[in-house]
Amino acid sequence: METMDRIKIINGQIITPHQILPSGVLLIEGEKIVEVSPYDIEVSEATVIDARGSYISPGFIDIHVHGGGGADFMDGNVAAFLRIAETHAQHGTTAMVPTTLTSTQDHLLRILDCYKQAIKSNDRGTQFLGMHLEGPYFAMNQRGAQDPRYIRDPDPIEYHEILKRSDLIARWSAAPERKGALDFGKALREKGVLAAIAHTDAVYEEVVKAVDVGYSLATHLYSGMSGVSRRNALRYAGVIESALLLEEIDVEIIADGVHLPEALLKLIYKVKGPDKIALITDAMRAAGTDVETSVLGGEESGIPVIIEDDVAKLPDRSSLAGSIATADRLLRVMLSKAGTPLCETIRMLSTTPARIMGVSDRKGSLVAGKDGDIVFFDKEYKVIRTMIMGKTVWTAD
Repeated sequence: METMDRIKIINGQIITPHQILPSGVLLIEGEKIVEVSPYDIEVSEATVIDARGSYISPGFIDIHVHGGGGADFMDGNVAAFLRIAETHAQHGTTAMVPTTLTSTQDHLLRILDCYKQAIKSNDRGTQFLGMHLEGPYFAMNQRGAQDPRYIRDPDPIEYHEILKRSDLIARWSAAPERKGALDFGKALREKGVLAAIAHTDAVYEEVVKAVDVGYSLATHLYSGMSGVSRRNALRYAGVIESALLLEEIDVEIIADGVHLPEALLKLIYKVKGPDKIALITDAMRAAGTDVETSVLGGEESGIPVIIEDDVAKLPDRSSLAGSIATADRLLRVMLSKAGTPLCETIRMLSTTPARIMGVSDRKGSLVAGKDGDIVFFDKEYKVIRTMIMGKTVWTAD
């Protein structure tokens, strides 16, 4: 096991923001990257890691994830948070935004309290970047697997109480056409919380108003949102078209190979480009397991689901219910199905999500001064080592 003082990684294909260094060297001191070079770096008293030709990538950043390893953040206990963090670290995710589901105010507050405790205990798994509250302010018609019992309009009394804990909240997803959703977006902006558009039946004109008050991200593009529709015989662009058209909107996509077919992956990449796309897992508790049945949401109060065709579904198969993907699967899908170049795929897994979440000053690329969050993967794009803050937390050896 390497020390925490100085680590020298040699013989790696280092993926930088602009190129791949075919036999590069990367130096870490403590928790930080201090140098990346195409040539040897002379240092004394360093632990040497020989990458043996494997790829060296910035750690993957998953900004929308519900669970994994048999646990869900809605379970509401520290053990679940830590199990999820350790599970996804094994697949190259070095930072994540834990995500809730539509629920009661009391349950959301309990999850936030649990998150605060989990941060202090998480020393072996994926780092937490703040919570993502997904709901409950959604369009009923676009709820997908979200529990309809809890879907409602934004309530200022409710959300201001929750936003008292805004230091724990990184983003909040809502349907901007709901009554009070524009004021809600303004409140999020005032608190420095990223406002995202999700599970929505909005049309273009409503999306423009949402962007004006601060909504800037489309949650799982194409999933749970409106496309072109007719009203009084006239066509209206939906959220899908709005997100593709408006430069102000970043998009995240579930690139598990199931939620979006090859043609749509290629379309999104062509229109938005790698600097506006974040690849997400949207993983539920069955990710990283081989179960055939599971539960979406809290173990005691969640919705039963089945696992088939490499995805979670409602038992009646009326809707998908989250993915079972890990970040390395997103990498393989984009390379094989969308045909995206490796460097640009890594940007969608690291640099772009870091910028969206406001942490690009310390994460998202292999640059001197940034955190030592590093993933090693082989030529089949399978993760063989994960380092977080300069420390190896998982290795396939």
